[in-house]
Amino acid sequence: MSHAKERLLPTGTTELVIDISENKRLKQCRSYCNQSGKNLTSLLSGPYSEFSVIGVAQNSSLIGVHFKPGGSFPFFKLPADEFQNKRVSLEELWGTTAVELHERLLSAPTVGECFRLLEQMLLAQAVKPLRLNKAVAHALGEFQRTSCSYMVSDVVAQTGLSKRHFIQLFREQVGLTPKLYCRVRRFQRSLQTLVTQHEVNWVDLANACGYFDQAHFINEFRTFSGMNPTSYLKQRGENPNHLPMYD
Repeated sequence: MSHAKERLLPTGTTELVIDISENKRLKQCRSYCNQSGKNLTSLLSGPYSEFSVIGVAQNSSLIGVHFKPGGSFPFFKLPADEFQNKRVSLEELWGTTAVELHERLLSAPTVGECFRLLEQMLLAQAVKPLRLNKAVAHALGEFQRTSCSYMVSDVVAQTGLSKRHFIQLFREQVGLTPKLYCRVRRFQRSLQTLVTQHEVNWVDLANACGYFDQAHFINEFRTFSGMNPTSYLKQRGENPNHLPMYD
């Protein structure tokens, strides 16, 4: 059954998305809208900590960049937390450069050339060092390596920074507070765990993903997805973060 919309679950990461449908080189049938619901040709989708709804446009072609946590920070003048839970037109951020990039992508002869142009233009827009602050990079590594029950205060102590300064740096470069980032990451870990399980023991899953108990897991799942885990299992599709919505 076809569907016109999808519920997009939060990943805490940032995406750059450009519609090149007129080029017909890539086939990925999704369109993105800003808060007003207006379709955007080129946009930056900031780090989300809540679910959102996107349109599904058949026969559309998109190209873009999926940034690792903190990866978008060097390429935009505004700090990453300015884009939290927002989709912003790339023209607002890059001006005529975004228009030029879109035009060049539409006329690119091959898919490989599209990606080369995008990479070239992206690097040309770098306004900050390409490497994250050492404390932020260390924290991301620790949060990735350990369970999300890992205390943020422990990581702060390892950096030698004050808690306030560390949180400010993390927000500016990653887009979320360290605590919220860990909560979203833990939620994503639960989704990936569900992908591999045919019969789910919710208590075991909650413990494995670092939740206090099953009730804590269910409450957090509702916060980030807008539904309970059982409903999610019934509605999920091929991509664990894209849930088809049927009217």
